[in-house]
Amino acid sequence: MATAAAAEGPPEARVQVAKQDPAVETAEEAKEPAEADINELCKNMFNKMATYLTGELTATSEDYKLLENMNKLTSLKYLEMKDIAVNISRNLKDLNQKYAGLQPYLEQINLIEEQVAALEQAAYKLDAYSKKLEAKYKKLEKR
Repeated sequence: MATAAAAEGPPEARVQVAKQDPAVETAEEAKEPAEADINELCKNMFNKMATYLTGELTATSEDYKLLENMNKLTSLKYLEMKDIAVNISRNLKDLNQKYAGLQPYLEQINLIEEQVAALEQAAYKLDAYSKKLEAKYKKLEKR
């Protein structure tokens, strides 16, 4: 009942009752910031947002420039590899032509080698035959 009587009394009495009773909450008047403060805060926010977005766009732009440079370098490497492959192909064709030009000579060398082997066999046979003849001659001489 003391709180009901205090609520009807002067404002000073109400403040005392609020201080004494923890269940009673006091309200403070909401103050709006001054118009200049809101404008300044908005400008500050937009400036910071512009700085952030500029940084993000700059980073993205730099990423694209890096990719572009990497693509250019890769393209140059592929051109270099293509030139190497063309040179290898040209050299292989030249080598095949030279081999084709040497093929008759290689066949002649193989033929000569076969003939030399046959001649060598004939020489061994002739040597063996001459040794037999010599042995017969010596045998006849002894008689």
